[in-house]
Amino acid sequence: MAAKSSSDFDSGRAESNEANSKWLDAHYDPMANIHTFSSCLALADLHGDGEYKLVVGDLGPGGQNPYLKVLKGATVLTESPLPSLPAAAATFLMEQHEPRTPALALASGPCVYVYKNLRPYFKFNLPQLPPNPLEQDLWDQAKEDRIDPLTLKEMLESIREKAEIPLSVQSLRFLQLELSEMESFVNQNKSKTIKRQTVITTMTTLKKNLADEDAISCLVLGTENKGLLIIDPEAFTILAEMDIPSVPVFLEASGQFDVEFQLAAACRNGTIYILKRDSKHPKYSIELSAQPVGLVQVHKILVIGSTQDSLHGFTHKGKKLWTVQMPAAILTMNLLEHRSRSLQAVMVGLANTEVRIYRDKVLLNVIRTPDTVTSLCFGRYGREDNTLIMTTRGGGLIIKILKRTAVFVEGTGEVGSPPAQAMKLNVPRKTRLYVDQTLREREAGTGMHQIFQTDLYLLHLRAARAYVQALESSLSPMSVTAREPLKLHAVVQGLGPTFKLTLHLQNTSTARPVLGLLVCFLYDEALYALPRAFFKVPLLVPGLNYPLETFVQSLSSKGTSDIIRVSSA
Repeated sequence: MAAKSSSDFDSGRAESNEANSKWLDAHYDPMANIHTFSSCLALADLHGDGEYKLVVGDLGPGGQNPYLKVLKGATVLTESPLPSLPAAAATFLMEQHEPRTPALALASGPCVYVYKNLRPYFKFNLPQLPPNPLEQDLWDQAKEDRIDPLTLKEMLESIREKAEIPLSVQSLRFLQLELSEMESFVNQNKSKTIKRQTVITTMTTLKKNLADEDAISCLVLGTENKGLLIIDPEAFTILAEMDIPSVPVFLEASGQFDVEFQLAAACRNGTIYILKRDSKHPKYSIELSAQPVGLVQVHKILVIGSTQDSLHGFTHKGKKLWTVQMPAAILTMNLLEHRSRSLQAVMVGLANTEVRIYRDKVLLNVIRTPDTVTSLCFGRYGREDNTLIMTTRGGGLIIKILKRTAVFVEGTGEVGSPPAQAMKLNVPRKTRLYVDQTLREREAGTGMHQIFQTDLYLLHLRAARAYVQALESSLSPMSVTAREPLKLHAVVQGLGPTFKLTLHLQNTSTARPVLGLLVCFLYDEALYALPRAFFKVPLLVPGLNYPLETFVQSLSSKGTSDIIRVSSA
């Protein structure tokens, strides 16, 4: 890690060390010229040498001249220009071959640029969308010189205002021209095919078939045409496509694509939509009273920041758990995961130059910075496991390292009863039916209680009779059949993929033997192989234990398991 720099930060650093001793100030450069957001930051071991680099999708000053930057410590290793502004950056493993070096995916415009060893590897383009048929007809008329540019402009403007399908880029550029430039633009582009292309608004990763940290991951893309795409990491084909009612701006994914997964998409209409594996449309939705400015998944809780300067906690089914009011506007959010202490928390960058760390609604730590923070990233950087990287509104870079002795104590959060307890409940007025029911209970309370007690005694009696009948017929959860008084006990031995399965049969009757019993195993032949799946049971003498042995071989290379059932006749 680079040495400390910038004398302007010395006085502020002394105050920060006094107020907060959990962090070491590793580096601060107010002139680093980095302008980005949290979604465009990623930490990864790009060369497989154990040295983690910082990947930055830099928007450039004022959103001009975007670059892909890779930093080692405080030094920029590589700097590559981008054709359009980056939307998100992510690192993922795309193959099982050695060495297991992650690939870098950068979403920019309608494309995802994939790099391996910091070299261009693949470019994935979003599929083109069908154009507006009315727009296509107008350009066909212009191609045949059956419409003049002024009429073309008026017709395209009416389509833009009323049609549900938006115009193509060609038509939008045409509408921005002056009258003197329209004719030449039409002559140059009238023979071109109308293309309508969407762009990527957000991106994240989803494990494909295993939950391991070094497992293969799929890319999940959110697009401007209100869609979600899941991309195969090897063939770069679309594995699944989902539609949502609005444009996604933040994405969180959990689970595995081949098993079960869940996607949470925060959209521009102020709603968070929850989608599952087999659903083409949202299964649950969370409606906010303001626009979302951040979405972070902490364990099984969705933490959402809104433009009302508040932080909310929701379940994946839309149940609201808690709300915390912030002292200033929320600018950025990200996840803090301290693996050695099994801690997951959310980092919130505020407009008052504070970075707050919350676990649920409990405030764990406050970091004060010399400038407003616009992006946050926490993880392994260089060879330090717990490094906090922040970029500021002025283009500065701040790097802090969590002390190995630092412990986050849940003692600085809110105390007392929550504000919701002081709210007056909206109790409905008493209806006529409610009043009549209370009068009936007051007048006939004794008779109603007697009827209740009678029904309760009958329920106890029926339960006792059923219990006695079960004891007499020796029924239990381990019984093979209700017609014969048998007891079955299964024992599995071995570590796999071959197991030994032993069934212990016992005749629980007092004097009657069991003869002619057949036992077979019912299982999925794609997952298991049994050399002996059928038994002809000998005469079962009451009270004796009869073991039946067979072997089970697991055929799945992914460790998939299923139930093996026993049937008798």
